[in-house]
Amino acid sequence: MLTCVDVAKYFLAQIDEDIGDLISNLKLQKLVYYAQGFHLAIYDKPLFREKIYAWVHGPVVKELYYRYKEFGSGPIAQVKNVNFDIYDKKTKSLLDQVYMVFGQFSAWKLRNMTHEEPPWMEAAGHQGEISHSSMKHYFSTQLAEDA
Repeated sequence: MLTCVDVAKYFLAQIDEDIGDLISNLKLQKLVYYAQGFHLAIYDKPLFREKIYAWVHGPVVKELYYRYKEFGSGPIAQVKNVNFDIYDKKTKSLLDQVYMVFGQFSAWKLRNMTHEEPPWMEAAGHQGEISHSSMKHYFSTQLAEDA
């Protein structure tokens, strides 16, 4: 099983600074959340073990937040030393799809999108953990709509 850092590094390796791709900590949190949600919906198991919490600005994996906190609201540098062999073909495909669909949006657009979604809304009142079951249920409905 991957870690949240593995998933984050995959997204950070996709950055093309020449065309203006930028990923802040806020945006990275949302991309990792969407990857976990769709992985749960498609494969019925988590992509990574770390918990996702409902913070004021949307879903957050604490380990990632503190790892990239030094960048503040600015862009995180592209990661170049990623071992792509740790990602199987299905995982790469899923992460590529998440990046293609959600990576085009700004951090604040993604933040606002998550605020409209049941997994965050249900956990936000008490700043609690966003459960795998709520993510699986919600993202399964999103797959059904896209089909």
